[in-house]
Amino acid sequence: MLRRTAAVLAGAAVLAAVAAPAAARPWPWPRPIVPPAHQDQLTITVTGDGAAVEGTERAPRTYTLECHPAGGSHPDPLAACGAIDRAAKGAGDPWAPVPEGSMCAQVYGGSAVARVTGTWRGAPVDASFDRTDGCEIARWDALVPALPHPGT
Repeated sequence: MLRRTAAVLAGAAVLAAVAAPAAARPWPWPRPIVPPAHQDQLTITVTGDGAAVEGTERAPRTYTLECHPAGGSHPDPLAACGAIDRAAKGAGDPWAPVPEGSMCAQVYGGSAVARVTGTWRGAPVDASFDRTDGCEIARWDALVPALPHPGT
């Protein structure tokens, strides 16, 4: 009698585990793979390109960029997403402006200006970039090729 009761209880446990929803099943039951929603969607508008001769600069360009997975109208979304990921490593904020009072080399990097809007890591982004001094040039260059290399 004890064996029969144990067998019935074991069978009931197996049946309950199989009938349970996938999310409620204990490991090692496979869980469905659900792709994450695009949390990283940006619009990048670039004005000017740093051309040395006035009047020869390109018209403003606007790209969309989606990351994780990479996509959008950006010419190289995979490399652009990689550049942003590297700039955002750890607690880095690629969208933060140069801190007030920073000592920056007085080097002019050209007339290129970029504006980035959208969402990154689930947070809103509205950042402007230029190449007016050494700090701004470094900030821009950290995001190349998400932002175009000057002259391209």
